[in-house]
Amino acid sequence: MRPLNSQAWKMLENIRIVLVNTTHPGNIGGVARAMKNMGLSDLCLVAPKSFPSEVAVARSSGATDLLDAARVTETLEEAVADCHLVVGTSARGRHIPWPVIDPRELAGIVSEVRPELRVAVVFGREDRGLTNEELQLCHHHVHIPANAEFSSLNLAAAVQVIAYELRMMALSAQRAEAPRWGTSWDIELAESGEVERMFEHLERTLVEVEFLDPDNPRQLMPRLRRLLLRAVPDKVEVNVLRGILTAVNKKTRS
Repeated sequence: MRPLNSQAWKMLENIRIVLVNTTHPGNIGGVARAMKNMGLSDLCLVAPKSFPSEVAVARSSGATDLLDAARVTETLEEAVADCHLVVGTSARGRHIPWPVIDPRELAGIVSEVRPELRVAVVFGREDRGLTNEELQLCHHHVHIPANAEFSSLNLAAAVQVIAYELRMMALSAQRAEAPRWGTSWDIELAESGEVERMFEHLERTLVEVEFLDPDNPRQLMPRLRRLLLRAVPDKVEVNVLRGILTAVNKKTRS
């Protein structure tokens, strides 16, 4: 396997694989093995049904260091709060269409994120994936274009496909780049927790100005989420939006 330099290692080191409500501990072990195969090490489990587990250890085939270091949280919000880019895996259509990318496109997007920033790739339950509410925490949705006549992938296999593309991205980043015009992004991307606080502020403000009816919200907030998350805002942009909302709050209360 081709070795990675320090920058490529940094890119993979800051990619977090998040598993939500995993039912079978063997799948957690299989995911740990798939991650270690591709050089990923940050595993987070959201309310797993059974963990720690000897079954997970057995299925990990030696990737027990990832299991030992895995962080367990109660909610997805907690799992991704410190991440700057959050991508949710989705295998089916949703009531509100969301921008969907394939694993190779995902790798291209991640390659543009500074290596020191955290990226989370979120995988849902074995039987029904992620809920609409969980997917609305994500900037992008990624779909593995499997055979439509037999599209169900084992959880570890799905992680392996995406982890492979991310590793290939890191290997590609090692190649010397030709000089190019322009500069890299000047401001650090906002963490997921900061973005969520912005959405909470936005929702309160829209209720205050009577644009959003809390008794009949329809799909206003999910559509606004889709609009703003598509931009992957940085810290300054989030602060600017919250500053505008604060100014609106002051005017409506004066």
